Amino acid sequence: MSHNLPATALPVSKPALSRLETKAEAISRAAMETIHQEVARREVKTAQLRAARLAKEASERAAAAAKPVAAKPSAAAKRKVASAR
Repeated sequence: MSHNLPATALPVSKPALSRLETKAEAISRAAMETIHQEVARREVKTAQLRAARLAKEASERAAAAAKPVAAKPSAAAKRKVASAR
């Protein structure tokens, strides 16, 4: 039968890391920091590009809406042009 001890009853101190483990931990921390910075920079750039694309698409839609739509020739007009040839 095992007894569950509260978390406060467990030892608090960690075993000391060796010199190589300490160096590896420092390198790992530096690498993770660099990765996080690059991810943040990429997300900012993606957000800027998305905003620019949406603004461009909106202006293109507005320009297309403002442009008058050319009327398509009717079927009778097409027959008239075809018979004139």
